[in-house]
Amino acid sequence: MPNYKVKQGDCLSSIAARHGLFWEKVWNHPKNSRLKEQRQDPNILYPGDVVFIPDKDKKEESGATEQRHRFRKKGTPAKLRLRLMRPPDDQQTEEPRQTIERGRGGRDLTINNEPPPEPREDEPWANVPYVLQIDGQILGEDQTDGDGHLEVQIPPNAREGRLIIEPGTERERIIPLNLGHLNPVETVSGIKQRLLNLGIPCGENNEQETPEYEEAVREFQAKHGLEVTGRADQQTKDAIRDAHGS
Repeated sequence: MPNYKVKQGDCLSSIAARHGLFWEKVWNHPKNSRLKEQRQDPNILYPGDVVFIPDKDKKEESGATEQRHRFRKKGTPAKLRLRLMRPPDDQQTEEPRQTIERGRGGRDLTINNEPPPEPREDEPWANVPYVLQIDGQILGEDQTDGDGHLEVQIPPNAREGRLIIEPGTERERIIPLNLGHLNPVETVSGIKQRLLNLGIPCGENNEQETPEYEEAVREFQAKHGLEVTGRADQQTKDAIRDAHGS
């Protein structure tokens, strides 16, 4: 079969499903070894990557003639794994406190501002109810675990979805999901996507290293104890991948 050129929104699961194959058969084919080594994660490809599509295996089954036989098509559902972190505006923070000192006779007044509280660490959005919609269908309705994780099986060719947090309440939030759109962390756009998902805005999703992008990298480096340079060296990329989880 011919090679397939990756488009934005593709991942190996969707490509394999489109050709009637299991993703493992495609990913582990020797002709895809270079791509496998370069990308490492089958579900994080980059537009323009080339995937070799092997032929389907033929299988014969014996059965009595002039009778109806039922065959069940095997499938490999994909899994959507997310960890939700509570937004800063939803975390409880302490207000800076003031103390008032009065002089003798009540004539002098001094206001001492105590140091502001230390910034809070990222806090998992634990045990929060959610509804997951994928391509217009509800596939999950549950709550996150104690560490903010959720895991739901989705079709391998899923394209987009919505994660509704605390549905039907005044605190409801809707998070749009663009499945298969995460670029490799080796690209500037891939770094921007991950930083945005980690709550650090960094400008338009493109390959331009803008001042806003450099400031976002510096913010991440400072937060994670890295040398603050504004440049995403390999150590910074590895830390971004680890913090993002992919």
